[in-house]
Amino acid sequence: MNLTIIGSGDAFGSGGRYNTCFMLKTAKATLLIDCGASVLPALNAQNVDRNSIDAIVISHLHGDHFGGLPFFLLDAQFLARRERPLLIAGPPGTKARLEAAMEVFFPKSTGSKWKFAWQVKEIDVGVADDVLGHSVITAEVIHQSGAPSTALRLSDGEKTFAYSGDTEWTDALLPIARDADLFICECYAFAGKLTGHLTWEVLQPRLGDLGAKQTMVTHMNPTMLSRLDEVRAGGVLIAEDGLKMEF
Repeated sequence: MNLTIIGSGDAFGSGGRYNTCFMLKTAKATLLIDCGASVLPALNAQNVDRNSIDAIVISHLHGDHFGGLPFFLLDAQFLARRERPLLIAGPPGTKARLEAAMEVFFPKSTGSKWKFAWQVKEIDVGVADDVLGHSVITAEVIHQSGAPSTALRLSDGEKTFAYSGDTEWTDALLPIARDADLFICECYAFAGKLTGHLTWEVLQPRLGDLGAKQTMVTHMNPTMLSRLDEVRAGGVLIAEDGLKMEF
């Protein structure tokens, strides 16, 4: 399983980072995990062929995690001239929220005669599902987004990728992260306890409980970005836009 970090930033682009988007390549497909509003500039900056992406899996319905979908779809229609099917998978409510976003940004776009087939698949929380031959299971976490916000665990049968989405600490993360080859965990700020987000002060003592083979932190605000040496010393990896790794 190969990972390219397309975007590792928070909602505000702290540190010049793009909104959340991870690209996974397996023997079965190429997937995006989350698709924040800045995804097209980020993909173009890294010379990624948008038509090579087979599916997009969404953790929750905030703009910095799913807001790039209307732009991705219309780029596929008009500029990239996509012909291959595209699958979008996300939590319950994804289809209605995507259609609403498209109509706000580009009125009447949902009525387009599409030149390629695309569909939305809603993944029930806690129920194992399939995304192009990959096993996916989600867990509801603590982050208000108007629909279930989820952490997710994805396996191609050999390797397992896990991701917290955005959340406060919750024990729901433990089965998602356990024995994963890579667990990417949001860590928005360095200190304190925040509503809807983790801080290093909260996460660091629980790293051993997660049980992942490797843990990486992402979605960082300036207080985290200014103290990354301390975070690295804690034994975790740091997400960076453009970072590539195989696991």
